[in-house]
Amino acid sequence: MTQSTRMDTYVSDLNGGRGWRDSATRYALLPLRIFLGVTFVYAGLSKITDSAFLKSGGAGSIGDTMRAARGSAAIPALIDLALKNPVGFGFTIALGELAVGIGTLLGLFGRLAALGGALISLSLWLTVSWASQPYYYGNDLAYLMAWLPLVLAGTPYLSVDAALRSRRRARAGGYR
Repeated sequence: MTQSTRMDTYVSDLNGGRGWRDSATRYALLPLRIFLGVTFVYAGLSKITDSAFLKSGGAGSIGDTMRAARGSAAIPALIDLALKNPVGFGFTIALGELAVGIGTLLGLFGRLAALGGALISLSLWLTVSWASQPYYYGNDLAYLMAWLPLVLAGTPYLSVDAALRSRRRARAGGYR
């Protein structure tokens, strides 16, 4: 009876090493995390620094944007609620995008940050981009779908969450 030897580059975790496939799998969500984090930080900062956006009326204002989207929104009641204080709502959205983006980039409360991003994207899809025809032209639905893997997986690598988890394990006396 002869025995064969495997010659590929895959090395099992049981043998202590990591092959390129394991590394690729391990870090697969990192590009998505960086993209979404940078995009949401940028979106939040652009809203806060735009003098026209944080106004209840006028060209480019959050108020006019919401009033224009109200007729075609899936849930107009969400827009009505926001129109009670459009400037406060716009500021809340901008701060929410910043918090989500920073949390995602740092990997701090990764699942919570991703859930926040998904909820922001869902609310924008149901209001502002609902009328996009065909539906896949509305980018908020794509962002919602992009957040879901991070909601499920969190930020397990290269993150504050991973460092905190590692510190807790060390204090507990080993791997748990």
